[in-house]
Amino acid sequence: MSTIVAISTAPGVGGIGIIRMSGENCFEILNKIFRPKTKQKTEEIKGYTIKYGNIVNAREEVIDEVLVSYFKAPKSYTTENMCEINSHGGMVIMNQILELCLANGAELAEAGEFTKKAFLNGRIDLSQAEAVIDVINAKTDKEAKVSLKQLKGNLSTEISEIRQEIISLLADIEVTIDYPEYDVEEVTNNRILEALKAVENKLNKMEESFENGKIIRDGIKTAIIGRPNAGKSSLLNVILKEERAIVTDIEGTTRDTIEEYIQIDGIPLKIIDTAGIRNARDEVEKIGVKKAIEIAKDSDIVIAIFDITRDLNDEDEEILKLVEEKNAIIVLNKIDLNDEKNIEKINKTNKPIVKISTKTKEGIDELYNKISEIYQLKEIANDGELIVSNNRHKKLIRNAKANLEMAKQTIVDKMPIDIISGNLKEIIEELGKITGETVTEDVINEIFSKFCLGK
Repeated sequence: MSTIVAISTAPGVGGIGIIRMSGENCFEILNKIFRPKTKQKTEEIKGYTIKYGNIVNAREEVIDEVLVSYFKAPKSYTTENMCEINSHGGMVIMNQILELCLANGAELAEAGEFTKKAFLNGRIDLSQAEAVIDVINAKTDKEAKVSLKQLKGNLSTEISEIRQEIISLLADIEVTIDYPEYDVEEVTNNRILEALKAVENKLNKMEESFENGKIIRDGIKTAIIGRPNAGKSSLLNVILKEERAIVTDIEGTTRDTIEEYIQIDGIPLKIIDTAGIRNARDEVEKIGVKKAIEIAKDSDIVIAIFDITRDLNDEDEEILKLVEEKNAIIVLNKIDLNDEKNIEKINKTNKPIVKISTKTKEGIDELYNKISEIYQLKEIANDGELIVSNNRHKKLIRNAKANLEMAKQTIVDKMPIDIISGNLKEIIEELGKITGETVTEDVINEIFSKFCLGK
């Protein structure tokens, strides 16, 4: 395989930049451009060591003062010879070093190619490779912990154990087919059925964990809706602890959505401030109101905010109807004014009600607690819990369960035992796609194309 190189740190200015290189000719290329302060033959340098020196061009002009980390095969991220040049973080310097590596025989790495090498060389499986990008993209501590568990192989171990159980069961069936004179059909069928139910329980547990995994990974889509001047934008600003949205006494100030992330109990909430819902007066506001209603319908939870100092009108009635079938929290704002109007209809809803003041910030913690209570956020991703958070994995688990169900039905219908073999092989195939043992090259390429350059 070729020697690849890429800048591994994010674009921009920073104290340190890293240029990563991996492949058979890695150290040969490095020796052409790196002048260590203490000279030493490459074969004498131990892996996991760092050398200080300068990067130079063809005219021996110093490009930068650097530290170079050495990783020797097979004890490296890719299992190949590998080095990381730690330079100053300016893009000009990093690009000059990158160009020197390319000019001396390296090839520019594709997105995710270093991790792809690690997978193809057997250091990690496909689910672990996918966990790498999840760790990088993690928005909260909990998401990072779940991703790190997958990177360490928690999911891989569970999948491998289930596949081995199916393989053993398949072997037993093959023996029964080859030696039917030793088979007691009823006993064999019952034993297979029990084994399949045990596997089904494990697959069910993994599939059920996806709901929590989705929350950890994607967060809870939370729409703030209400009539104009109910306090939607003020609430957003209080939640974010900054003046993110424009707040005025003029109705209809918010025309488009404003989206930001916050954390509650380690879970991301995607907070969306929307246009005030009313009979809009102009075309732009009409679009904003329509969008607000669509977002409310599509959200995981709705915060419907009402001005407690104003009587309910038709617009408020429409908002109450909108949240009837939704996960929703009714928020009564402006309690600091001590001017509570008739809100009997709101009190009769089956939705939790929280009273707040966006001015004094009273009740905001209670709102957070209510969201946490609805989704049981404190219970999600406890230590040791296996969480499936990847849509691809969920689909493959479902495919495996469908084949398992067909296998069970074959036994219930008292069909010949050899028919079940096809279903069991499909289960092995589908689960193997999670770890990469039976996955196609197109799927591999698609997965690694989502990685950043240099990883």
